[in-house]
Amino acid sequence: MQFYFIRHAQSSNNALYDSTGSWDGRSADPELTEMGWQQARALADYLQRSPADPQAAGRDAANHGGFGLTHLYCSPMLRAVDTGSVVAAALDLPLTVWPDWHEGGGIYLNDSETDEPYGLPGATRAQLQARYPRIVLPDSITETGWWNRSMEAKEERPVRARRVIDDLLARHGSTEDRVAVISHGGFYNHIIWAAARAERPERIWMVLNNTAITRIDFNEDWTDMVYLNRLDHLSPGMVT
Repeated sequence: MQFYFIRHAQSSNNALYDSTGSWDGRSADPELTEMGWQQARALADYLQRSPADPQAAGRDAANHGGFGLTHLYCSPMLRAVDTGSVVAAALDLPLTVWPDWHEGGGIYLNDSETDEPYGLPGATRAQLQARYPRIVLPDSITETGWWNRSMEAKEERPVRARRVIDDLLARHGSTEDRVAVISHGGFYNHIIWAAARAERPERIWMVLNNTAITRIDFNEDWTDMVYLNRLDHLSPGMVT
């Protein structure tokens, strides 16, 4: 299996932090900025441009023969679904929401007086279906929203990362599938180490730009980290 971890395009929260250096005023579930929509379209064009070439040499570690994605998943957070919807339309693939790929913390805000975090419901089933025609939702997403709990604790995040890697391998391991998941930069830091079956060092942060692509090949007896944070599809002025 070839696994492609793709970070969502620029969200309003990303733009807020880039311009102010602060999360004050952040949204619990931000949508894409205009730059984010441009990045998503560039990503979709790039993934669509070259169909997979079975004659490409070896494992085609640079994807010169194209991507040929067979499955497309995303986090239920709006910035990920926004990005995924553009890619799904370009590739004519269903967009399957996989809740466990959400960003660390979940859907929450901080109390304006105490600064204590409190959880929020997240988008409902009807809201997601109305907005995204290609979306495929699990039964766990209902009319009460998909989150409905307190903020996810930091110690829960690496556990979740190991679980989703195991689930990914259960679904697609030992296959020729090419699987993309549109997820988040914070959670990426847990996924990389979970895929390597290693503990994450506390003082290392793996940078992943908006719409950047990381490829990991899971083979029978080993795992290849093929490339990280690839941004060939963006011009320099579009990198965030």
